[in-house]
Amino acid sequence: MGKILIADDEPDIRDLVAFTLRFAGHEVHAVGNGEEALKAAPEIMPDLILMDVRMPRMTGYEACEKMKADPRISDIPVVFLSAKGQDTEIRTGLEVGAEEYLLKPFAPSELTEKVSELLSKYRK
Repeated sequence: MGKILIADDEPDIRDLVAFTLRFAGHEVHAVGNGEEALKAAPEIMPDLILMDVRMPRMTGYEACEKMKADPRISDIPVVFLSAKGQDTEIRTGLEVGAEEYLLKPFAPSELTEKVSELLSKYRK
């Protein structure tokens, strides 16, 4: 199982994702915005970062871009979880360094399956 950092400003979504992944056996750390994710990532050193796009204080795009510029955490895969599925949104997410862009809503089983797939693909 993996160590996962979740950043989402919606407490209900953040809690649901965290609960789902903990139930699947992962160690989960959750924060409420991109700024907190940027600060927490080098302290936690997660195997995977799941981040919403639209958050206060620092968007997921901004946080991802800064993470990819930090050599301590640049290798950690970032996956955006967003309800915004337009091509431009997805393209921007991939351009700032995200590995994947998952659209909300998703079933808990879809999330755990995707996280397992990503961990096996990117884990060192």
